[in-house]
Amino acid sequence: MTHSLVCPETVSRVSSVLNRNTRQFGKKHLFDQDEETCWNSDQGPSQWVILEFPQRVCVSQLQIQFQGGFSSRHCCLEGSQGNEALSKIVDFYPEDSNSLQTFSVPAAEVDRLKVTFEDATDFFGRVVIYHLRVLGKK
Repeated sequence: MTHSLVCPETVSRVSSVLNRNTRQFGKKHLFDQDEETCWNSDQGPSQWVILEFPQRVCVSQLQIQFQGGFSSRHCCLEGSQGNEALSKIVDFYPEDSNSLQTFSVPAAEVDRLKVTFEDATDFFGRVVIYHLRVLGKK
């Protein structure tokens, strides 16, 4: 059975936050399960989220809910173990919609994940995400 791999000990980093307003648009909103909050990146050609797990995990699915008009047409999921360099796990192609989208991931055992949002639908390159869930086994 798969369950959420993000826990309070998971360290997360993001490429940017709109106007550096972490209170309103910070990374914590990716995982708070609140429909009213979101992570909103600033402008830029490529936005990303990095997750460092407290122990090795086996990732099998990714769930993302974008704000329509502020999504990504092409995403890249990378992972690594220990101090290894990140290596590509899979590319995926979300729809530009408000719905929660689920992407299967080839089973990957990792300590660290990076999701890169490479082709934003917003002209300025901003990405807005209400929910980011990483599912699998600990």
